[in-house]
Amino acid sequence: MTRTLYDKLVDAHKVCDLPDGEMLVYVDFHIMNEYTSPQAFSGLEQKGLPVWRPEAHLSVVDHVNATRSSQPPDAASKLLIDNLNANCRKHGIALYGLGDPRQGIEHVVVPEQGLVAPGMLIACGDSHTTTYGAFGALGFGIGTSEVEHVLATQTLRYKRLKTMLVSVEGKLPAGATAKDIIMKVVQVVGAGGANGYAVEFTGSAIRDLDMSGRMTICNMAVELGGRAALMAPDEKAYAKIAGRAHSGLLDFSGETWVSDPGAPFDAVFEIDAADIAPLVTWGISPDQSVPVDGVVPSQTAHMPPKAKEGLQRALDYMGLQPGQPVQGISIDSAFIGSCTNSRIEDLRAAAEILKGRKVATTVQAIVVPGSIFTKLQAEKEGLDQVFRDAGFDWRPESGCSMCLAMNDDVALDGERVASSTNRNFEGRQGRGARTHLMSPAMVAAAAIKGHITDIRDFKKGS
Repeated sequence: MTRTLYDKLVDAHKVCDLPDGEMLVYVDFHIMNEYTSPQAFSGLEQKGLPVWRPEAHLSVVDHVNATRSSQPPDAASKLLIDNLNANCRKHGIALYGLGDPRQGIEHVVVPEQGLVAPGMLIACGDSHTTTYGAFGALGFGIGTSEVEHVLATQTLRYKRLKTMLVSVEGKLPAGATAKDIIMKVVQVVGAGGANGYAVEFTGSAIRDLDMSGRMTICNMAVELGGRAALMAPDEKAYAKIAGRAHSGLLDFSGETWVSDPGAPFDAVFEIDAADIAPLVTWGISPDQSVPVDGVVPSQTAHMPPKAKEGLQRALDYMGLQPGQPVQGISIDSAFIGSCTNSRIEDLRAAAEILKGRKVATTVQAIVVPGSIFTKLQAEKEGLDQVFRDAGFDWRPESGCSMCLAMNDDVALDGERVASSTNRNFEGRQGRGARTHLMSPAMVAAAAIKGHITDIRDFKKGS
């Protein structure tokens, strides 16, 4: 019987079927952060349970820590970090905490350290755990009670998902990036269009991407509602983790981690890469995007009432007018960072645009490398100086930062942000903040111009 990559991964980790139709799956590796783990450890304490396999867990400080210095920004953040330190010491769990050269955003750190491999099942109390699908690993986010369960048993209750295939064939046009591919997919499938699905990405445009680009796509697949995102691993995937600190820790080479020819999918979408332009979100959901040379959508007579209401709400929150050109929308801030776009390749792409140029005087621009390892590599290449010379604030510490405004990097009410992050929800980057998602290079270009601009024209020297 032909099977999809997703079904192969689930079958390889199934411990047993459960009476209610779900199953128990074994978790190869589990990642925690300071924000989503405290209640789970408290649950273990109340029940008198130990962590069954401490070596199969990793904790990282990344959500609430400051990026301006190595000190927590407030007492509440310090308490969360101190709790994680104490819990990891008690249970013998590895911790990449503040001051550790391996510290950084969890979904940047794990591949850097060679802790992901094709065939693995990885869980984490963070929705963007789908990132690891770029390596042919099944990664997904879990809730606090599930964190407790995996700590105690190294297993989880799991319900098999439906499968979706998204094929992106052809060559990307000038200016378009992996970020634009996934924003286009979210636009086509819709936010929530993949609820209940595991999404596999394939096609020549996907295979042409480097691993950073593939991770960007799998990372943002959760914005489709996908519970899992996958790509068949190839020589690029294996080369990316070869020689890393923990590469070879787990060997899953006994299975061919690709979908069998003719394997059935429950839903299929085909996208022509040639149709993908540099995209920018205009609204309050990741599927509300348009080409940078397009206009803010207008209400139309054929739209159902609920859709009209959603469109108007987005326009009101973002302070935009129907038919308004996207280019020329002024920004107040520019942010490069997050688990989506803070890797060395993202910093290089932005630095290429910034070299020899200056950020507009009306824009506050910051860049937060995804890990200390990435930061040191960027400084070795002189990228930090390029950012500084251009007028960006180069942050000395790594973390989620302004992606979700849980530390002291918070956009003000009404502030408009050009952002390389993954979500443009209301209040995501600060109460009343208005977020425009785009690629790191587009963020850099907008920072220089002081408004959203077409990277294709920018690269021509305009």
